Amino acid sequence: MSRQATRPMEVDGDVEAGEWREALLSLLQADGPARVRSMLDLLQDVAERAGVGWRPVLGTPYVNSISVQEQPEFPGDLAMEERLASMMRWNALAMVVRANQAYGELGGHIASYASAADLFEVGFNHFFHGAERDGGDLVFYQPHSAPGVYARAFLEGRLSAEDLAHYRQEISARRDGAQGLSSYPHPWLMPDFWQFPTGSMGIGPISSIYHARFMRYLAHRGLADTAGRTVWGVFGDGEMDEPESMSALTLDSRERLDNLVWVVNCNLQRLDGPVRGNGRIIDELEALFAGAGWHVIKLVWGSDWDGLFARDTDEALIRAFAETVDGQFQTFAAKDGRYNRDHFFGQNEALKRLAQGLTDEQIDRLRRGGHDLVKIYAAYAAAAAQTGQPTVILAQTKKGFGMGEAGQGKMTTHQQKKLDRDAIIAFRNHFNLPLSDDQAEALAFYHPGEDSPELQYLHARRQALGGYLPARRRQSEALTPPAVGSYGRFALQAEGKSMSTTMAFVRMLSGLLKNKSFGPRVVPIVADEARTFGMANLFKQFGIYSSAGQQYEPEDIGSILSYREALDGQILEEGISEAGALSSWVAAATSYSVHGVPMLPFYIYYSMFGFQRVGDLIWAAADQRARGFLLGATAGRTTLGGEGLQHQDGHSHLMAATVPNCRAYDPALAYEVAVIVDHGMQAMLQRQEDVFYYLTLTNENVDNPSLPEGVEADIIRGLYCLEGESTAAVRLLGSGSMLAEVQAAAERLRDDWGVDAQVWSATSYTELEREARAVQRWNLQHPDQPARKAFVSACLDGEAPVIAVTDYQRALPQLIAAYVAAPFVALGTDGFGRSDTRSALRDFFEVDRRHIVCTVLATLAREGRLEAAVAMQARQQYSLDAEELPPWQR
Repeated sequence: MSRQATRPMEVDGDVEAGEWREALLSLLQADGPARVRSMLDLLQDVAERAGVGWRPVLGTPYVNSISVQEQPEFPGDLAMEERLASMMRWNALAMVVRANQAYGELGGHIASYASAADLFEVGFNHFFHGAERDGGDLVFYQPHSAPGVYARAFLEGRLSAEDLAHYRQEISARRDGAQGLSSYPHPWLMPDFWQFPTGSMGIGPISSIYHARFMRYLAHRGLADTAGRTVWGVFGDGEMDEPESMSALTLDSRERLDNLVWVVNCNLQRLDGPVRGNGRIIDELEALFAGAGWHVIKLVWGSDWDGLFARDTDEALIRAFAETVDGQFQTFAAKDGRYNRDHFFGQNEALKRLAQGLTDEQIDRLRRGGHDLVKIYAAYAAAAAQTGQPTVILAQTKKGFGMGEAGQGKMTTHQQKKLDRDAIIAFRNHFNLPLSDDQAEALAFYHPGEDSPELQYLHARRQALGGYLPARRRQSEALTPPAVGSYGRFALQAEGKSMSTTMAFVRMLSGLLKNKSFGPRVVPIVADEARTFGMANLFKQFGIYSSAGQQYEPEDIGSILSYREALDGQILEEGISEAGALSSWVAAATSYSVHGVPMLPFYIYYSMFGFQRVGDLIWAAADQRARGFLLGATAGRTTLGGEGLQHQDGHSHLMAATVPNCRAYDPALAYEVAVIVDHGMQAMLQRQEDVFYYLTLTNENVDNPSLPEGVEADIIRGLYCLEGESTAAVRLLGSGSMLAEVQAAAERLRDDWGVDAQVWSATSYTELEREARAVQRWNLQHPDQPARKAFVSACLDGEAPVIAVTDYQRALPQLIAAYVAAPFVALGTDGFGRSDTRSALRDFFEVDRRHIVCTVLATLAREGRLEAAVAMQARQQYSLDAEELPPWQR
């Protein structure tokens, strides 16, 4: 035993504490880390049983998790990869600065990629698999680093210099014969390039989690072999403040998703300043991820620090780091070697001694871990080898790395889009780029030539990893949906049966699931509301997906509706998380592109908690060309009587109308649902159109007629005549839950007031408006041609007034008002919801049959087609108060 081991050590003057410390270190030396961990677990158990109330701190010293001794040998050509990274940094910078010198309003980002370049390059050169390797990895790119990804694609030959010159000039590029480059990853704009949209902060992190889980879902259900594939996400430390970024962390650990690796680029800065000026974001994130069950790897310091740590026997560096907050680290990043010598190493004698052998320039070049290819490789290799849990790498970098006085570590770095000549020359010098002063000042894109050693190396690495990234598959195998009669005959031939559209849809879904060839491709998704929507009967038949199976006996095991979880379960029951359920829907809705396995997801939810709650995720789904069905149940502002303001939806269709590739319908009858579902499946699975469908469903039973002959096409176009003659005095339009009120009003008009009304079912105001807008545009662009007539204009031709009634805000039917020549009045549910019965709510919002009748009579009176006294008599007979405030003011 050494002399040191025979002498009691002291810890802050405490001899006993020194003995405990000595014993622990002796055990570590003799038996290794595993034995030490088991002893610590034992001591913690003893302390808990004794009621000591101690818990270990969820944190480790501010140093690298992987020691020098544990580092694997770097397998690549380090000098070559550093040269390549420098080229990409330059081309990314040149792309942004050139665009903003020419057009000051284009914007763009330099500093984020400058900090993350090495993190990306190690991934591209050693870890990110292309499609030719087991189907390829899924990579979510930090959006502000998009210029760097373009710069790499330029060297790979997938983008031209002319393309780079049209960064953020997508419209101008077409005119010039180039491909415009979108600001951030946008599959809609670059459908062969980007796979996932990440530009809206927080969307990428939560999406990556559910994509990783969906890969396991496909594998466990025998639909795809996803072994060997990894989901990588490179995100920013400031982005971790978004609720979506953190909302599903426990799902990963619960599901043991070791196919997921996050790299959080901790450059310590967000747009306006430090992420945590008075704390350390890496420590905070370490505690959060470790507490959620993730494997955490801290990548804080580069290899240049290894010698300092080796000489630091007193742990002065660790103590200094523990006392330095991120705001100060940012200042150190922005300052030169002399400043860091004086203000960091000058804090005490121990630190001064460590810095004695270093010049100011050497201190200035002490790299942080996220800028060291060797350290990054070690972290990535450990993450890739981790089993049983997801991994997060917390990599410390400098924002604007290499931008020197122009931007490195500056508060204004994120907004830096222009550089003066000196800053450009300094950047070139920092990365030793072979450009003349004139070339640098002209911001010439640098390409070393196809035969250069650098590009040969680059191509060889990508070929070894299975091809180039990012890349997106546009098409997959076409699926033939079953005939609508096989799952929807009951709706097509309803013959007056009473049912709600929700009930009808669930029965259709069950029929689709039972189809032996097509059923396995159907993915039912709910957010803890399956029983509400009458879907409990699906639990036992098809199972709820769980990677752990079912390790308990459910309370209702004897019931035909019992809760059944299974490894090969088909239903995704996401708990009380609309964001999680929508993310699962996106993963399934893009499976045709991501995995080459077309799936058909149906996500059913309270309509109020769809577009309003997770509208940003739906917009991202549209961007990545999702294909599937969103079902807003208990739709409308008056169908969900007792729930009140928070649950009653009167505006989701207006939100849906803003999404260009969302086809939104508000069906009133079961056969309408069947026709729309059939059409949607044909469009998305057979014709492979990049659209998705939003259907609102009601929970109110109505008597359903059978499908009239020849109306299928008009149901899809958005409007068809249900009853009445073309000679009627008024046309009534109803949709969703309001169709029954419209029909009842038409009956009263005929029986009580002698007014004939024609009733139309308006299944989609948005589809009607889009077609009419397209016709209007064509007419304006072709004034020399005979004018075309929009479908809605042709349907509602003539002078008879049109009264459109909806359970949504008036603005929804008013979408078509400009295309109708006849007098047009919209009745809707503007204002906040209330808790009451359906009849009371419809009276309150002035959309019930009595208000419809009075509106018709008043409109006819205003048009001179009826005596005003008759209209007033109706109001009096129905006890309607003409002086009552409108519902949106109550």
